[in-house]
Amino acid sequence: MNESRKRDTAIKPAGDRGTPLLKGSGADLVSSLTLVLVRHGVTDMTVAQRLSGSGVPGPHLNLAGRIQAAKAADAIYRIGRSTWDTVPKVSRIIASPMNRTQDTGGALGRRMGLHVETESRLKEIDFGGWEGLTGDEIAEQHGDAIHLWRFGELDAPDGESFPDVGRRMDALLVDLASEHADKCRSGDDVARAYALTTHAVAIKSCVGVSMGVDERMWGSMWPSPASLTLLQLRVTGSGQIAERHLMCLGAPVE
Repeated sequence: MNESRKRDTAIKPAGDRGTPLLKGSGADLVSSLTLVLVRHGVTDMTVAQRLSGSGVPGPHLNLAGRIQAAKAADAIYRIGRSTWDTVPKVSRIIASPMNRTQDTGGALGRRMGLHVETESRLKEIDFGGWEGLTGDEIAEQHGDAIHLWRFGELDAPDGESFPDVGRRMDALLVDLASEHADKCRSGDDVARAYALTTHAVAIKSCVGVSMGVDERMWGSMWPSPASLTLLQLRVTGSGQIAERHLMCLGAPVE
């Protein structure tokens, strides 16, 4: 086994937040951008509790997962219509490149009549040498390494750490906010909502870095398969994120 390297410096949560609204009255804000993070439905590996990361395309949804994805699609369709009346209708779907998130995004796209874009930064954490193993198997083979990894202190062997995922998810949010501000400045200043089909660790890391949560606690969040997490960004006219509001974490779909 390759030695996992210990993280020397902690990630700086939401390092590019800009001026908080409470300290910036009269800030040049455009309309809000709401991101609906949708965890994929279950696969056979999800059911078996085996780690399925981004080092390989991974499994497709199983039958139960396809049913979950259809329910998630219905829930996304209802946003701005019969639920979450303060949030606009979802107008864009962006999916991780993994098979299970492409399947989930496809279900959303068919329900919403929208094209599904692919974004590599939404991919799951890379489990490296732990790919396909269960947590118990890793503990048997490598002792406390799995716990240190969950606390953000180690990379998976030849893989990633939670802070690694937090950095790439944060970079994606910054880019989406800037792009949203560009549209608003061009004369289309309206609130927008995008659905992002992604993965458990990606959602945990996105929420953790956005809310300034100690990275050792990110692994304690548990968004269930096909659940919805809503994160609203308040954006300045120059494209900076002024505030991030967590509206819900891991809401189950019916």
